[in-house]
Amino acid sequence: MGATRTPRGKWIEEGLRALAAGGPEAVRIEPLAQALGVSKGGFYGYFGNRGALLTEMLDTWEREVTEAVIERVESGGGDARAKLERLFTIASSSDGPMTGVAADLAIRDWARRDEAVAQRLRRVDNRRMEYLRSLFGSICPDEDDVEVRCMLAFSVRIGYHFIAADHRGHSRAEVMELTRKWLLR
Repeated sequence: MGATRTPRGKWIEEGLRALAAGGPEAVRIEPLAQALGVSKGGFYGYFGNRGALLTEMLDTWEREVTEAVIERVESGGGDARAKLERLFTIASSSDGPMTGVAADLAIRDWARRDEAVAQRLRRVDNRRMEYLRSLFGSICPDEDDVEVRCMLAFSVRIGYHFIAADHRGHSRAEVMELTRKWLLR
């Protein structure tokens, strides 16, 4: 019986973990193989080189944070408010290597130094905003109000992890719940 091959997705997940921890420079074949507990030879069965892995990592991340999330939200049915509630729940509970904020932030940092990554990030952010607009547009008649709610919702998702402020007698969870209610009013 032959040895079990490490699935392609495991290499991508581990690559995204390394990216989140140390940026694109940290995505190296040998350390990934060590983290997976395998030899690096299996890597070349899936990827021609490190660049191919980086591209697939970005492809996977893009799919998981856009279309896969949208499919999850839409599959639950309901009106726009119900979908926004589901979207907020998914976004606040996403902490894995593909959909967590750590990968998102690492890709944003990488995009500052790599124009191809910046273009991809712009496409991802535009898709996310487009979906938010479609949902908020169903509950808000004012286009300016829709845009503001989209920007605030998106900014909270990205910026939440950078804010260290206290909330005057409220927990962070309470403030996030108040924010959610305000956005859905």
